[in-house]
Amino acid sequence: MESASNSAGVHLRLSGVAELVRRARLIAILRRISPAARLIALVQELADVGVRAFEITFDAPSAGDDLAACREILAPRGATRPLVGAGTVRTEAQLRAAVDAGADFGVSPVLDAAVMRAALGAGLPFIPGAYTPTEVEAAWRGGATFVKLFPASSLGPEHVRELRGPMPEIETIATGGIDASNAGAFLAAGAVAVGIGSALVRADPDDRRALIRAVSLAP
Repeated sequence: MESASNSAGVHLRLSGVAELVRRARLIAILRRISPAARLIALVQELADVGVRAFEITFDAPSAGDDLAACREILAPRGATRPLVGAGTVRTEAQLRAAVDAGADFGVSPVLDAAVMRAALGAGLPFIPGAYTPTEVEAAWRGGATFVKLFPASSLGPEHVRELRGPMPEIETIATGGIDASNAGAFLAAGAVAVGIGSALVRADPDDRRALIRAVSLAP
């Protein structure tokens, strides 16, 4: 997994998609939101207040259609369209569906070598999940664009800081249990971005705006 895949992965780390994730610092995770009209309304609201990266999880039958619909609604927004990626990609079939739907990137809660090879072969920036230092290292050597620390809330911001000591080149995204109380701490510890799901989806519009602003102002 390390040679050709790693070479492709290094290239994708320099892509415009990867750079936009770094600038955005926040991926809004949208899991099984229905009906489609509710999903579209939420995406529009979040984009209006500055969210530039969205993740539609592929654990629902409508995921491909939902992702394509979100891409379409976001297309007219300025010179740089917000990113729409596919989350919870655990099989090669889900990966193919994500690529067919036009996903800008893929995310998985786990590290599956075959799925990541397929993603890199398709030229899709890919963010596999990892928990231990060994998993983080394996994901990065395998060509991960970023490594998703999951579930981050059970690890804590200090885990990010400690990883950066021996592994300063590995870029991580903290996901799982991230909210207004800890998002800034994960970013300050060295995560390049945070993935936030339920804390955004369940909040009222004012609290959503406050959380997004807190991420943008985090050190």
